[in-house]
Amino acid sequence: MSFSDAFIYGIVEGVTEFLPISSTGHLVVVSEFLSDNENHNEEAINAYLIVIQAGAILAVTLLYRKEIWSMILGLLGLDPRGKRLAFNVLVAFLPAAVLGPVLDDKIEEFLFGLLPIAIALFLGAILMYWVEKRKKAKDSGMISEQGRTLDDLTLIQSLGIGFLQCFAMWPGTSRSMMTIVGGYLVGLQRKKAAEFSFLLGLVTLTAAAGYKLLTKWEVMEANLSIGPILFGCLVAGISAALSVFWLVGYLSRRGLGVFVWYRILLSIVLFAFYFNSQS
Repeated sequence: MSFSDAFIYGIVEGVTEFLPISSTGHLVVVSEFLSDNENHNEEAINAYLIVIQAGAILAVTLLYRKEIWSMILGLLGLDPRGKRLAFNVLVAFLPAAVLGPVLDDKIEEFLFGLLPIAIALFLGAILMYWVEKRKKAKDSGMISEQGRTLDDLTLIQSLGIGFLQCFAMWPGTSRSMMTIVGGYLVGLQRKKAAEFSFLLGLVTLTAAAGYKLLTKWEVMEANLSIGPILFGCLVAGISAALSVFWLVGYLSRRGLGVFVWYRILLSIVLFAFYFNSQS
């Protein structure tokens, strides 16, 4: 893998990881069009598409260091609010922790392709459109209930968000989308839904990247160069930090609408590419 390829992967991963448009889906699509991949092992590339999330992990760790420190103190019994948040995040992580290792190989075998990603992008757009309309109705007072904060989140609600996150194992769905949607459905404020998504992502992405490193490191080391691997992660971290900073403000003002149309347009393009390649 060249440094130029690593740079492209890093930008795509960092920009899309925390936006509700599926980073893995974008990375798989990009890998289909990078000619350099013809010379590399597909298993190594697919593993790297997960490992590169380490950059996004670092970005969230730095941006939300106060919340993370609060959770650490909470687990040590020194911060009741941090303890509550930490338990909610860990409970939300449980479904993915159980199902991820079980489904990993099958997902990579059957869902890492243009057609499955296009389908997931389109279905996700429909879900986001419905949830956004529902959220706007609540916020305008058409349906009672003011947005909750993370302090109001219950363990059962967190578990529900965690189960929704599992659908994002299908590339093109978007972990960010499913967890933000889950936050909306349990009544969280837009900003708080995004923040919980970021914190849950920190745990989930760390586990996913760590699992790939443990199980696929030899394959990556044999087929990809260490320098570009680390460079891609660094680029991903910088671009992810900028993406997170922008998204929190944007969601508070505008909601998910623009991402609905982006997903629909991208799915149409991918459907066209796929069926053209089959003809």
